[in-house]
Amino acid sequence: MKNKILCFEDIIVWQKARELADIVYKEFRSNKDFSFKDQIRRAVVSIGNNIAEGYERKNNNEFRQFLYIAKGSCGEVRSMLYIALDQDHISKTTFGELYEKATIVSKMLSRLILSMRP
Repeated sequence: MKNKILCFEDIIVWQKARELADIVYKEFRSNKDFSFKDQIRRAVVSIGNNIAEGYERKNNNEFRQFLYIAKGSCGEVRSMLYIALDQDHISKTTFGELYEKATIVSKMLSRLILSMRP
C-alpha cells in the first residue's frame, strides 16, 4: 500500500530536495564568490519550493508544470556544480557526491511527472 500524500512535506522528492539544499548551503557557506554562492543557493532552493508551490495549487496540471520548473532548477544546480569544480570551489569528491544527489532528485522528479500524465 502506498503512503498517502497529505501535504507537500510527505513527498519524498521534496524531502530529498530539502536535503540537497541543506548540503549545498553548508558546502558553500564560506565561499567568497558571493554571486556564485547566491546563484547556486537560489537554484537549489527553487527545487523544493516549486514542488511545494505546485502541490499547494491542488491542480494536477499546475503541479506538473511546477515539477518541470523544479527539474529545470535541478539542472541548473548540476551546471553550477561544474563551475564550482572548474573554479576550485569544491573538490572532485564533493562534486561527485553533490552531482549524484542532484541527479537522483532529477530522476525522481521525472518519475513523478510521468506518473501524473493523463
